[in-house]
Amino acid sequence: MNQQKPASNLSQNMNISPAVAAMLEQEAKLVTNSRVLFLIAIVVILFLSAVQSELKFFLFLEPERLERIANYIPQYFPPDFTNWKIYLVDTLITIAMGIWGTLLAAIAAVPLSIMASNNVFPAWVVQPTRRVLDAMRAINELVFALIFIVAVGLGPFAGVLALFLHTAGTLGKLFSEAVEAIETGPVEGIRATGASKLQEVIYGIIPQVIPLWTSFTLYRFESNVRSASVLGIVGAGGIGVSLYQSFGSFEYQKVCAILIILILATSLIDLVSARIRNWLV
Repeated sequence: MNQQKPASNLSQNMNISPAVAAMLEQEAKLVTNSRVLFLIAIVVILFLSAVQSELKFFLFLEPERLERIANYIPQYFPPDFTNWKIYLVDTLITIAMGIWGTLLAAIAAVPLSIMASNNVFPAWVVQPTRRVLDAMRAINELVFALIFIVAVGLGPFAGVLALFLHTAGTLGKLFSEAVEAIETGPVEGIRATGASKLQEVIYGIIPQVIPLWTSFTLYRFESNVRSASVLGIVGAGGIGVSLYQSFGSFEYQKVCAILIILILATSLIDLVSARIRNWLV
């Protein structure tokens, strides 16, 4: 009765129905001081970030910049496919780098994600594992590639290792979130039979998260192919080498041809990945 009284008073004062008054009363409870302060903080952060990022969207509307862009873009056309065989081979190398970088990362992410899940391991295991994943995820593939080039030399292998480490950190985070969202019933049932921790993971956890893990891995594979196309800039193999050389020599028509091949390859990978996801998930 106490909850209906304010709604009744509101309906009488504003000449609205009790149902609408009750809804407005409920919405009013959602506006709290802490939420208002949080919203203000978000606005301040966005403003400061815009200042630090030097956002100047209206620069594109300046006549001289529009003229510069209008003169620059036509230099990419028509695309020059003279060396299309070389580009195709380099693209296949790039895709191969993405495949192996993603595969190795997915394999490593499975135990790391289990160890980073609060509902599986205690905090003294979870927190150090999460910090390791944070470190792997925080360092860009290009930085890893530069490090591995020193260790193993120029070529695709350095790119595979760079993709592997960075992607393992990303997949480990995503996999652990999937593990923490599982239903506890099957795990508790397996535990009640006297099963070991490993058996709980194999029979109670992994069957529940396999669909999500598969989806995450396929998405990261698509992303890794795009990332691998850039690693060649620092000497880690793939189509990035040809792309960098063409940019450096101002051969923009060749750059356009390479970009078209990359777009077609990425679209094909996306179609195949979607089919695999629909089949497995």
